[in-house]
Amino acid sequence: MNFKLNKTDKMRCVTFFAMVYIVVAFGWWSILLLRKNEELWQSQLETFKIQEQVDGKLSESTPQYLTAKMHHEAQSKMIWGEGLFLFAGLIWGVYIINRSFRKEIALANQQRNFLLSVTHELRSPISSIQLVLQTFLKRKLDEKQVESLSNSALKESERLNELVNNLLLSAKLETSFVPLFEDLKVNQIIEEIIAKLKFRFPKANFKFENKELPAIKADRQCLVSLFTNLLENAVKYSNQSADIQLNNRIENNSFVFEVMDKGIGIANDEKERIFEKFYRVGNEETRTSKGTGLGLFIVSQIVKAHQGTVQVLDNQPQGSIFKVSIPYS
Repeated sequence: MNFKLNKTDKMRCVTFFAMVYIVVAFGWWSILLLRKNEELWQSQLETFKIQEQVDGKLSESTPQYLTAKMHHEAQSKMIWGEGLFLFAGLIWGVYIINRSFRKEIALANQQRNFLLSVTHELRSPISSIQLVLQTFLKRKLDEKQVESLSNSALKESERLNELVNNLLLSAKLETSFVPLFEDLKVNQIIEEIIAKLKFRFPKANFKFENKELPAIKADRQCLVSLFTNLLENAVKYSNQSADIQLNNRIENNSFVFEVMDKGIGIANDEKERIFEKFYRVGNEETRTSKGTGLGLFIVSQIVKAHQGTVQVLDNQPQGSIFKVSIPYS
């Protein structure tokens, strides 16, 4: 049987054996110190016995004996105390290193998956647009065919443009991004986004209760990206004829927006992690869907830049609710 370790496994094995060696060596030296301290005490006891025979009085009652005994007990306590403290610190250090190592491996895996996803996401629309152009060049098509292929190419170009914008925006949000605040009518922005998404997802059913709200101070590009990612995410993890409900209202001096779907839902242990960069929900239905793991990360960073909050809740009887709250100012 040919058993081969990769570089990551080799590094973990080396780290593990190094830590085991340090723990064993530390324990052995602690035992030696205790033995030496005990030998010193036994040597002192022999000296006190000889002195007792010479002086003719009990050595245990002398100040020298009591001082030596206290010193011996103090040394033993010090060795045990410092030993246990350092051992606990060493174990804690091993735990921290191992946890950091696991996080680095997880991040590396996420980044690798991200690169694979981005490569696929870029290649797919480019290939589709290229195929449409080649068809135009090589064949004579009637008006309906030209319109159909043009719409297909337009959808793919919008998808490509959105992906590039997400990549650029995620890079900005991690550095020194400062929102450009202006008075915006959010309802108008949402309706424009829904109109574009209906073109891209004709089978999806978007419902928006357009309640008139006052203008909000926010960054226009950020809000467009926020609602686009939330609505796309709702469609992506629902069936093709997805029912997506978007509500808006004012609550506790904040603008509140809710995107509700009836899709596959999100497990409780993943509700915090879905906002991490590159993270995607780890079930088979999610893995087969398109995506780079940047959408909800961008949403969380945009909400944070606007000093708001974002929550993910369970929709009854099925699906998820993403609730975004942004303060007035």
